[in-house]
Amino acid sequence: MNAYLVGGAVRDRLLGLPPGDRDYVVVGATPEAMEAAGYRRVGRDFPVFLHPGTGEEYALARTERKSGRGHRGFVVHADPSVTLEQDLARRDFTINAIAEDAQGRLVDPFGGAADLDARVLRHVGAAFAEDPLRVLRAARFMARLAPLGFRVADETRALMRAMAESGELAELTPERVWQELARALAAARPSAFLRTLREAGALAAVLPEVDALYGVPQRAEYHPEIDTGAHVEMVCDMAATLAPGDAVIGFAALTHDLGKALTPAHRLPRHVGHEHAGLAPLEALCARLKVPAAHRELAVVACREHLNVHRIAELRAATVHDLIARCDGFRKPARIGQLALVCEADKRGRLGLADAPYPQGDLLRRLHAAALAVGARDLAAEGLSGPEIGQALRRARIAAIDAVPRH
Repeated sequence: MNAYLVGGAVRDRLLGLPPGDRDYVVVGATPEAMEAAGYRRVGRDFPVFLHPGTGEEYALARTERKSGRGHRGFVVHADPSVTLEQDLARRDFTINAIAEDAQGRLVDPFGGAADLDARVLRHVGAAFAEDPLRVLRAARFMARLAPLGFRVADETRALMRAMAESGELAELTPERVWQELARALAAARPSAFLRTLREAGALAAVLPEVDALYGVPQRAEYHPEIDTGAHVEMVCDMAATLAPGDAVIGFAALTHDLGKALTPAHRLPRHVGHEHAGLAPLEALCARLKVPAAHRELAVVACREHLNVHRIAELRAATVHDLIARCDGFRKPARIGQLALVCEADKRGRLGLADAPYPQGDLLRRLHAAALAVGARDLAAEGLSGPEIGQALRRARIAAIDAVPRH
C-alpha cells in the first residue's frame, strides 16, 4: 500500500501559493485494509477514508467509465490493481494530475509541471469531454489563476466549445453550477470565469441572464467601456478587490445590471428603469440555481437601489430613511455596509475609473449609523404606545439623518 499526495496541494506548492487541503491517493489497498488500519470510510460513491490522526482524505486509486449523460453519469472502479497513472489519467487538468511520493518526488505522467511553468491550463485527455462540469471548473480555475498569467490551451478551449455545443451542460445540477459560480466569485478575478465561459460558448447555457448583457451599449459619458458585459466583468473584479473572498458581495455585483439586457432597442443606450426591470431575471436566476438566501437578498437590494445610493447626497432625509428600511437595514445593519461596497464596485468598475473616489459609500454608512443610533427605548419616556411608537421612531430617525452633514 502506497500513498501519494495529489491534486491541489501539489499544484499550489509548485506555484508557491498558500497550501490548502491535502488529499492523498492510495495504490494497492482494499477498503477492508484501510479500515483495519484505522481509517474511517466517508465516501458514498467511491472509497474515500479519513486518516485516523490527521483527518486528511485518502482515496483509493480508481478509474471511471462513462455510463450516462451529465457529470454524474459514471461508473467508478477501485481495486488494488489500479495504478497511480491510471488514477491521474482520469483527472481534469494536467496541473491537477501531479502526485508526490513520501520522499517528495513528483510523479507527473502528463506534463503538469511544465504546464505550471508555462502558465497553461490544459486538459489531461479525451475523457475530459465526458464530464460537462469540467467546463465550469476550467472557468473557475481561470478566475483564480488568471492573475498569475495563466491561459487556457487552444485545444482545451476548442474541446470546451464542442462540449457546450453538444448541449450537455443542460444536464448540470443547479447545486454544482452554483458551487462553481460561488467559488469563482470569491476568487481574485471573476471576470476570467465569465470570459472563459463566453469564449467557449458556455455562458449562455449556465448564466443566460448575464450572457445577454454582452453587446448591450451604455451611455459613454457614464460608461466609457460602453459594453454592459464588459462593465459587469469590471464590477465583479472590483468587488473582488474591495471584498476579497466574499461571494455574497460578488453575486450582487454580477447581477446588479441584469435589467439592461431588457431595454428596448429604440431606447438604447439609455437604460431608464433598468434597476426595477432587473428584478425579474434576477429572481429567475436565483430560483434556477437555488441561490442561498443571503446572496439573493443582497443581490435584490443592490439591483433595486444602486442608482439611489449613487445619488444619496441629493436624497431627502425621509427618502434615505425609507431606502434603509426597504433594505431591512434596521434589523440587519450589516446589509447597508454590503450595499455600499457593491455600489462602490459598480461606480469604480468602469473604464478609467478604477481609482475614482466614492464618497457616497461613506455618506450612506454615516446616515445609517445616525438613524441606527435612535431606538424605540429612546421614546419610552414620551408615553407612546402601539403604532404611535413606530411613527415617532421614524420621525426621530429622519431627524437624525437630517442632522448629518452631506458634504
